[in-house]
Amino acid sequence: MQAWICNELSGPDALTWQDSPTPEPGPGEVRVAIKAASLNFPDLLIVQGKYQMKPPLPFVPGAEFAGVVEAVGEGVKHLSVGSHVAGFGGTGGFGTHTISKAAVLMPLPPAFSFEDGAAFLCTYGTTYHGLMDRGALKAGETVLVLGAAGGVGTAAIQIAKAAGAKVIAAASTDEKCALCKELGADATINYSTQNLRDELKTRTEGKGPDVIYDPVGGDLTEQAFRSIGWRGRLLVVGFANGAIPNLPLNLALLKGATISGVFWGEFARREPQNNAACLMQLAAWYMEGKIKPVIEHKLPMSQLKEAFALMGTRQVRGKVVLVNS
Repeated sequence: MQAWICNELSGPDALTWQDSPTPEPGPGEVRVAIKAASLNFPDLLIVQGKYQMKPPLPFVPGAEFAGVVEAVGEGVKHLSVGSHVAGFGGTGGFGTHTISKAAVLMPLPPAFSFEDGAAFLCTYGTTYHGLMDRGALKAGETVLVLGAAGGVGTAAIQIAKAAGAKVIAAASTDEKCALCKELGADATINYSTQNLRDELKTRTEGKGPDVIYDPVGGDLTEQAFRSIGWRGRLLVVGFANGAIPNLPLNLALLKGATISGVFWGEFARREPQNNAACLMQLAAWYMEGKIKPVIEHKLPMSQLKEAFALMGTRQVRGKVVLVNS
């Protein structure tokens, strides 16, 4: 097998493409021939040594992948050689093969492409857990999505609309806002050229959004939270901006608001049955055509460094996916 190896936590430039023996699965594990893998912002943070999870060196980065089961370890009952699966393992996805615990793999329905499967579990699992579980989103409520043209942002637009909510999508360029409208957003705000608080007041008739989906952080978080509606829910999804906001907690008191963390990986580990139910609903929506990953760039697996460079520009709309031929 071949894979991108991280030997030091100094960023993507230090990654090397190496040959290594193809591993055999142990009990409860399977070997997957990877057909596609997608980039998530934590993948970049992990190889920079800036993420809360720090795998022991050396390791193969890449959390999210899809492929074909090639070998099955002892005790695995629900998968067999030839099964199409999607996986989220924290690491191991940027290569030709990986070993994964069978329990964390999602069998892919026939209609799923490998590219969509590779861009699905983390992105849509995080967003469904955030909006529907932590955010208790109800039909008719208003959701503000920050960073709405990114991977989880585009997923948030689709899931919120599938749930019957009104969506205000906020993004940094007119081109990104146009994509959000194409995905079904009811209104958009370009926070590079428009005042976020003024626009929210106008578009919600002074009530503010019921739910704020925030994968961005930085200054935008406080601006949005000051505009939240009564009993609103702020969902802390990530900090793509790089800065962790310092929120005045009196705002939560004054608005009767809730601040909830959204950590899908830990949710899936601690509550596997609840996570399975979420994934079943997402798969059903995919089959019904209500949700579909937005993939702007598809590159060969050998171009991982170029893919990281694209992500670093913060201009990607949706996801970047790497494929093995």
